[in-house]
Amino acid sequence: MSLNTMLILFIIFHCTSLLESKEYRYDYKYIDEINGWIKIHLFPAKWQEARLRCQFEGAALASPETLELALTLRSIASEFFPCGVFTGVHATFSPGDYFSVEGTPIARMPIKWAPNEPDNYEGKEDCIILQGNGTAADVKCTELYPYVCYRSRVKNPVILNECGTVDPGYSYEARTGSCYKFHNVGRTWSRAFMACAAEGGYLTIVNSNVEATVLAEIFAKHPESQIMATIRHVLHIGFHSWGEIGDWKTIHGQPIEAAGYSKFENGQPDSPHVTMCGGMFKSGGLDDFSCEHTAPFICEKSPDSLYENTKRLG
Repeated sequence: MSLNTMLILFIIFHCTSLLESKEYRYDYKYIDEINGWIKIHLFPAKWQEARLRCQFEGAALASPETLELALTLRSIASEFFPCGVFTGVHATFSPGDYFSVEGTPIARMPIKWAPNEPDNYEGKEDCIILQGNGTAADVKCTELYPYVCYRSRVKNPVILNECGTVDPGYSYEARTGSCYKFHNVGRTWSRAFMACAAEGGYLTIVNSNVEATVLAEIFAKHPESQIMATIRHVLHIGFHSWGEIGDWKTIHGQPIEAAGYSKFENGQPDSPHVTMCGGMFKSGGLDDFSCEHTAPFICEKSPDSLYENTKRLG
């Protein structure tokens, strides 16, 4: 085989591996009419929760920014949610100034208002829903509604990395066979759990001494000056006492001893009756940690966790 032929084959292979995919993740469906992917969230949530979960999933809380998107959302509301679905349209930044989460003003959207709407009842209705009859209404952002996440193929083409995700924050670690992402923006333990789940992974579980070393190495790469949290020297990780003092189990239900790693830092746990969530020091030692403190965290996922028919938990 000539050098030129080898070079051509390399270029073809390399470019093919980076081709845009119509497959995003198993829980999203591609719709040609809107040139993008949607996910219907059946469990009602407050608007800010809906916005954040869509963001963590690599999408945006869907808004009727185009006629095609408006028709899609109306069809979903009509078929499944006659009382309405949250859209990404809001006025949380400034009363009366309604924009989508992606910055499109409401005046540019094909919206038909319900009778006597918008009324901004008691001056507290800053979020917009689409109802099953196709009309829009303003509601309180703290009310609970189902919602739809949308990822535009035009704005956000899908090119999957070695971790099976579009998220460049994930890196594959050969020593464990898992992918990891360090979050330097601190969140509570519950929010960290939510972020990892939405990204297609889970709050990392330590299954061996080797994995503890891997996590400690990842943590060490991020100086405290770059971490935005109230606590910066401890990580949230995936174990919890489940409300029972000293009953430390992983988020997958295993005792931490059975999971493969149970080495607490010297002097820990020091207040298990108060601190029910799991943490890790930079040394790799475990900590009983406050669930409510914001702290950095690491998400873990298997490379195939977002593919169709994958059942592995990692």
